Amino acid sequence: MKTSKTFSILFWINASRAKNNEAEIYARVTVDRKRVNISLKCKVNVNLWDVKKKRVKGHTTSAKQINNYLDQTYTKLFQVYQDLKYKGELITAQLIKANYNGEDENTKSLQDLIKYHSKKIENTLASGSIRNFGITENYINRFLKQKRKTTDIYLKQLDYKFLCDFESFLGNYWPAGHPRGMSNNTIMKHIQRLRKIVTLGYHLEWVDKDPFVRWKPVYEKKEREFLSENELSNMELQEFQQKRLERVRDLFVFSCYTGISYIDIMNLTEDNILLGIDGVNWIFTHRQKTKSKVKIPLLGKAQEIINKYKDHPMTIVSGTLFPKITNEKLNAYLKDVAFVCGIKKNLTFHMARHTFATTITLSNGVPIETVSKLLGHSKIATTQIYARVLEKKISDDMHILRKRLTKKAKSS
Repeated sequence: MKTSKTFSILFWINASRAKNNEAEIYARVTVDRKRVNISLKCKVNVNLWDVKKKRVKGHTTSAKQINNYLDQTYTKLFQVYQDLKYKGELITAQLIKANYNGEDENTKSLQDLIKYHSKKIENTLASGSIRNFGITENYINRFLKQKRKTTDIYLKQLDYKFLCDFESFLGNYWPAGHPRGMSNNTIMKHIQRLRKIVTLGYHLEWVDKDPFVRWKPVYEKKEREFLSENELSNMELQEFQQKRLERVRDLFVFSCYTGISYIDIMNLTEDNILLGIDGVNWIFTHRQKTKSKVKIPLLGKAQEIINKYKDHPMTIVSGTLFPKITNEKLNAYLKDVAFVCGIKKNLTFHMARHTFATTITLSNGVPIETVSKLLGHSKIATTQIYARVLEKKISDDMHILRKRLTKKAKSS
């Protein structure tokens, strides 16, 4: 197998495209009879170019500067060739040009990586996740501009100090229109997204050392709110004078009895309702967020709400199980629903999933493995974020334990 390479470098001017008798200088790199031209971004008077010596004639300051530049360019191109040869790589003229122009992996920048990551996720992640990555990217750009006084950095400049400085920047940044600065958990989420981007670069071998090796995200533990059995019952029995609030209440209660998120409820049609293995109606759907398949047996209350809107004019037009409403309006109207029902909690639609995981399922003895499947989680650890061991459940379990211990004591 042939391993030796023919290699040459020469300089030439494109006299045929000269303007005002000045032509651009090029470097021609040839490897095994295949060549590429590299523009050197400088021009010379056609009459001053020595075709034989491939240099500028004369001893003027301008001529010396150009000739020195050509000598430096020759040395740099030859060094690129030697480096590739030393690494044992397949050498081509195009590869030498790419290395000379700084297009190899060692000169990839943070913006190159962000651009590649954005392209990669545009057809794989949900629109909300893509939007969140976009927000994080905007904060990265603000940090670079305000603190590093630049718009980009090489990936080899990413280090532990960069992460600490970025965290500090986010902690002191006050987003426009927000009543307060970012919470600790919000900051951690932005850094976590940056971590996913950098990890992609590490796997692509664009990043030599992972700056997150020693990074430990610290989340503040927050209790996730949900409706108690009494609060949910009061909401179900409440009569509303405004039909829009009644519809919002019904959507929320439906989610409380199914655990289905807002966007997935809005996409439900009659085709999603099928008979399950137990002979009752189930909902078969896919979570838009994770693309995971979800199978949920319909409890009585959920089936009642579906029946209620079966012939509703808005559902007939949309072809969906429920009337369409935007997430923004839905959460805004939930504040009014909470006020009418006398609920003091900050009611959001996502709270319905927490209520399903706690009040409806776990507190009634449904195993966490089953709850995880119903919620469409791939890991039980994710379900544990939603799940709560309620005081009532603890009391019931301990009551059963007392009875067993008493029975054992009597029999012994």
